[in-house]
Amino acid sequence: MQHSRTHLRSRPIGMGYLRAFEAVARHLNFRVAAEEMALTQSAVSRQIQSLEDEVGVPLLLRHTRSVELTQAGAQLLAAIDQAVPRLDAAVRQIRRQAGRRSVQLTTFASFASLWLIPRLEEFQSQHPDIDIRIDASDAMVDLELSDLDLALRYGPPQSMPAGAVRLFGEELTPVASPWLIKGKSAPTKPADLAVYPLIEAGDGHRSHLEWLTWQRYFDLHGSAGLVPKRWLTFTYAYQMIQAASAGQGVVLARMPLVAEQLASGDLKELLPRHRAASPMAYWLIRSPLSRTRPEIEAFCAWLLQQAAHTRQVIGDRADPDTLTGSLDD
Repeated sequence: MQHSRTHLRSRPIGMGYLRAFEAVARHLNFRVAAEEMALTQSAVSRQIQSLEDEVGVPLLLRHTRSVELTQAGAQLLAAIDQAVPRLDAAVRQIRRQAGRRSVQLTTFASFASLWLIPRLEEFQSQHPDIDIRIDASDAMVDLELSDLDLALRYGPPQSMPAGAVRLFGEELTPVASPWLIKGKSAPTKPADLAVYPLIEAGDGHRSHLEWLTWQRYFDLHGSAGLVPKRWLTFTYAYQMIQAASAGQGVVLARMPLVAEQLASGDLKELLPRHRAASPMAYWLIRSPLSRTRPEIEAFCAWLLQQAAHTRQVIGDRADPDTLTGSLDD
């Protein structure tokens, strides 16, 4: 029996047609789209024509030397841009579940270097069959559109998505290598730090990082305008901690990032009675695509154990209002 034209247009659209259209719409060029898809230009053109027949309206305006989206084409492209990356991410997750077990996470470089990596050996010894991949980048990643399972992030509670789990907060405190202060009178107040080189982030005076600066610290403790022996500036927190560990100066450190060095004696807190509060905290964010995988459950449980130890070491007392989610959400 012959199908009516209306019935034909109600059936689902083939993914091949949609991918061909997305490539042409993105480049506005049939030749470039065909090269990207490893097809002939005529094959791509036929796929677009078939898609337009299925949809029932023109999606592209074909000019002699250019291609232009119609209003319907722009509407379809917006839908594809939302749906196809999520489908691709789901397929990647399914393929990974069929192969080796792995955990893929994103976090910023200093947190990876100073907190996460030094602890990973314990997890790997407990779970030698689980691979770990760390994407250390300051760029924010949409977990629903990537193949990443977890994000470990730094920010105030109001910037975190629903379901984010607070690992710990932070305070800022001056720390240095014991060798730097050996033979000198121990500082008793912030003004005493003027005799030492001070280490700071080169971009610390940008408004969103202002709480990390020595200027704010001295202002809080009645030493505004203090001029140190000299300044050392770096881009990343792990570089600042490395310089302090080498005895090159005093750094205003984030307590969670130096907890282990303080416990081991590699670094010394100089003014424990003069810490500075921070509005920031460290968070675990979980991809909705990874919730049922046992390797993710195991890694998150281990991560929360490590966070509990850090909270104990730094004396963190979380406000219950900042606990925005749980792993069971």
